[in-house]
Amino acid sequence: MSPQKARLVLELIKGKRVEEALNTLAFAKKRIAPKIEKLVRSAVENANYLSGEKNLDVDLDNLYVKHAVANDGPRMKRIRPAPMGRAYRYVRRIAHIEIALAERGKNGAGDLATVVGEEKAAAPASAKKKRVVAKKKSVGKKAVAKK
Repeated sequence: MSPQKARLVLELIKGKRVEEALNTLAFAKKRIAPKIEKLVRSAVENANYLSGEKNLDVDLDNLYVKHAVANDGPRMKRIRPAPMGRAYRYVRRIAHIEIALAERGKNGAGDLATVVGEEKAAAPASAKKKRVVAKKKSVGKKAVAKK
């Protein structure tokens, strides 16, 4: 499925509680919706595993969809027969879907206690440090003009 079509469904569930997101996905008429629903259920089970096995305090009722993104994957180039023995090329796009769940605070505000689906938990604002990344600009060769 193309990332553009997946983003349409991901925008419906972004920021919602997990229960609301699953209900929305169950009644969405897009073909990608069952696959995203399976992914959300997997993220909930990962949170359940973290709360049981890794001794992290995660309340499954307070989970919400914090981050939902569909990025481009590798493209498959295919050929379709065309009139007069020719062939038209077309591209089949693939989406990489990322979903991260987080737990809201006790008061229902946006406090993040635990982030599920990402490698690191969100740090408090005072502990965050700004990182400066310098990118090297590649220098290309100039084309020599023909006389």
